[in-house]
Amino acid sequence: MANVFLSHRGADKVPAERLAEALRDDGHTVWLDTWRIQVGDSIIGKMNEGLAGATFLILCLSSDTSEAPWMDREWMAALASQLEGADMRVLPAKLTGGVLPAILRDVKYADLVKDWQVGVDALCKALG
Repeated sequence: MANVFLSHRGADKVPAERLAEALRDDGHTVWLDTWRIQVGDSIIGKMNEGLAGATFLILCLSSDTSEAPWMDREWMAALASQLEGADMRVLPAKLTGGVLPAILRDVKYADLVKDWQVGVDALCKALG
């Protein structure tokens, strides 16, 4: 099963956790900040560990339009690793809405807004 890093906005904590649980129930190992970062931990260090061990990054698109610098750094790091030849894929998922960054607009995304279960099934299929 896959090692998955789930990148999401803080405003989408509840649906992100729901998605993480669905992926975990399908047998995948999921890195979710609220599960992996504890009081006293280095946030950047834990994020780096999660990204280093992941073969997939699920980029959760959001209807929240606030700035998301952490999330941007996560998916950009994953994309840079992919471009350098690492075994890392970015899987966009419309979690609560939003649009893909311009550089990822040619990549098919899972639409959990339109139909949650169909979107989750599509992600699980992509994860293998």
